[in-house]
Amino acid sequence: MGSTEATKSHAVCIPYPAQGHVTPMMQLAKLLHSKGFHITFVNTEFNHRRLIRSKGPDALKGLPDFKFETIPDGLPPSDRDATQDIPALSDSTRKTCLGPFLELLKKLNSSGKVPPVTCVVADAVMSFGAKAARVLGIPDVTIWTASACGLVGYWQYAQLVNRGIIPFKGMFSFLSFSFLYLETAA
Repeated sequence: MGSTEATKSHAVCIPYPAQGHVTPMMQLAKLLHSKGFHITFVNTEFNHRRLIRSKGPDALKGLPDFKFETIPDGLPPSDRDATQDIPALSDSTRKTCLGPFLELLKKLNSSGKVPPVTCVVADAVMSFGAKAARVLGIPDVTIWTASACGLVGYWQYAQLVNRGIIPFKGMFSFLSFSFLYLETAA
């Protein structure tokens, strides 16, 4: 690796494995790349396989300083074309991804093929990303990939429950799914 590569900043980006999180993280990764960063974009193995199937194997090739890596999500194999169970995925990533992500960061830092990791950019729902960075002494940034309106809603969730405003009695049964997601993501 040349001296230019050795001094290049290297951001490792890890979104929550759902489209509404991956897309904004990818936009940020592309922006950082355009500003001279080496990028490692981390997908779960499940999402990475889906990406390869939808875009083709050559879709992720091309730029030597924008790489994709994977970590397991901790869930058992499921139907390759089905959306994963979000509450189970949230619980599993929270409980099982720290170890594999730490190992990936160590592998990147010891490879000699890419610049050392200079920062971790983790989705706010993927709190293990910030924890792994701190364990290794790497600066970290946590970003909120959803809308500002969604963020305000999440902030107020506990207060709305405590005041008895939600959950709504007998209405909008789909909201129970959202409540479970919020509880497991926190």
